[in-house]
Amino acid sequence: MTQKRKAADAELEDGPPVRKSPSSITLAYPSLSHSPSKPPPFQQPTQLLTFSYTPDHVLEFNDSALRYYIDPPLGADLGYGYDKWIRRPDERGRLDPLLQAWSRFKKGLCEGPSSSQSRAPDIHVRILIAPYEERDGWELNVMRVGGTLYFEEHLSEAKLKGKNEMEPRHRRQTYHGYAFESYCTTSTPGRREDDSSHVHGWGGDVNTNVQWCSVVKTKLGDRRIVIGGEVDCVREKYSGNTANFVELKTSLTIRGSADETKFEKKLLKFYLQSFLLGVPEIVVGFHTPIHSGSARAWDPLICLAWGDRFLSFLHDTLPANTGKDVWRVTLSPKVGIAVAKLDALGVEDVMGGDDRVGFLPRWYWDEMGLDADGSGYASAHRGESSQRQGTCTRGVPSGWRI
Repeated sequence: MTQKRKAADAELEDGPPVRKSPSSITLAYPSLSHSPSKPPPFQQPTQLLTFSYTPDHVLEFNDSALRYYIDPPLGADLGYGYDKWIRRPDERGRLDPLLQAWSRFKKGLCEGPSSSQSRAPDIHVRILIAPYEERDGWELNVMRVGGTLYFEEHLSEAKLKGKNEMEPRHRRQTYHGYAFESYCTTSTPGRREDDSSHVHGWGGDVNTNVQWCSVVKTKLGDRRIVIGGEVDCVREKYSGNTANFVELKTSLTIRGSADETKFEKKLLKFYLQSFLLGVPEIVVGFHTPIHSGSARAWDPLICLAWGDRFLSFLHDTLPANTGKDVWRVTLSPKVGIAVAKLDALGVEDVMGGDDRVGFLPRWYWDEMGLDADGSGYASAHRGESSQRQGTCTRGVPSGWRI
């Protein structure tokens, strides 16, 4: 709920140009000099359901991938196990898993309690931290279907290639974060893994196919939001809500003011990533002891006000009942947001050869019983739904954003 492109039209490698309509609509950056006088209210996230990914990255609606926090050993070797790392390649950031979870949750509401245990995305973090972004731009694809906005990350083939072909130094630094998670987690509360590696505290070899994810509902201003995201672990006991969630992060040693400034920017992302999913605790591991005492260099109220303004802007800008239309939202650092409608060629690229309506999977579009323009529910589905579900409402509640 990932974009580092300029607002100008882009050309994909090994593919046709992705074109936008001639005109675009813009939203300027907010002022960072003072907090908003009336920040928008933010609702405590409420968990809807959880799901897991297996070592083969198969989605299952259970808690098999759930891990529990345990104190890591001091001086742990973050390079251990690097040669055994199973790294899942970066892919286009599809909404499909979140839509599957939402579909399951809706069916549970309509048909009675779900048999599964009750239980995001980077996109919303990028939106909220945009006022403080000075270097990296991003692009999102957006659809408005009825009263609901759907977001997905836009990554070109060139950007994906860059993500999957990291320089060796960058790759090792990325691994350190996963290794820290292994030292900090266990499959059984309060007890370390019985690992044959004989490395003290090691929780098992890293396989980034495995994930435990939580889907929550929240509200920013007067707009309800559904967000899904990976959760690293829980402290002591999982109680079916977000109260014991723990986020694990690593950072390089802080050796001076420049490093402190970089770390403060990291903290903004750490904070909002956890805040949106209702994660109350963040544990940061440093490679060596640090020396820090600077005042916070960012204001979360500015971020929330910007997020509310951003959603209001899209709601007021994108025409209702546009159905299959796809819009490209582009952030230019220190400038602001530009929104442009994709033409047929651009939409075809977004679909990526899959059976989709815009970037929404066809099965979801059909399951929601949407008309061709997305303005409502097809009459045949309405009749079937009313007979089968009584007064249960299908689809996404009015005003929700996914």
